Amino acid sequence: MTQFSFACTGVRADRYAAGPTLVFRLRVTAADNAHVHAVALRCQIRIEPARRTYESAEADGLADLFGERSRWGSTLQPVQFAQVALMVPSFTGEIEADLVVPCTYDMDIAATRYLAALDGGEVPLLMLFSGTAFTGAGGFQVEPVPWDREAAFRMPAATWREMIEQHFPGCGWIRLPRDTMDALLAYRSRHALASWESTLKALLDDKGAADPPRRDPLRALTGTTGRTDP
Repeated sequence: MTQFSFACTGVRADRYAAGPTLVFRLRVTAADNAHVHAVALRCQIRIEPARRTYESAEADGLADLFGERSRWGSTLQPVQFAQVALMVPSFTGEIEADLVVPCTYDMDIAATRYLAALDGGEVPLLMLFSGTAFTGAGGFQVEPVPWDREAAFRMPAATWREMIEQHFPGCGWIRLPRDTMDALLAYRSRHALASWESTLKALLDDKGAADPPRRDPLRALTGTTGRTDP
């Protein structure tokens, strides 16, 4: 059976992708200079938080994921980052290919919250491989890629921030239930507000909070009542 090994040699943010996307450069090696027709590869990528140190501000940002720093000995567990597939073309001995990983800025996702909390340094990643290889110099054989194939890689945190800034420059992202979104839209329309930013600022304004419009649907969602006519 052909012995495969894997290594990640770099990563970059895809400037031309429709959404946030990282491109990892992957090196695939077949032992004994074996000829490989193709490899249908599966790759699971995990963040391994215990393999780096953290500044005080970073630790504060990670408290909702791992708790207080005193508990990190038991709570600093791996975080799932991505699971992607790659079809590696024909090669003999060794080849490099791009592993494209779509990302998200959804702050409800543990990996996103982890990455957003980092001020700098590197992100310790572990890539776990499996799949099916089509091999054979004088014929055609189908072989599994063993489940124990893996590669460690330290991704610069700056690369992830660069990717996010390309698609959400200077912005954050928040997910809300549909009824809350409908209430926000009604509030924005009723007050003729130009943007979601101005809508939220109006809701956060002390005077607006103390004197809400009559029959405000956002107040109804929270169980509070607005002003009524005399």
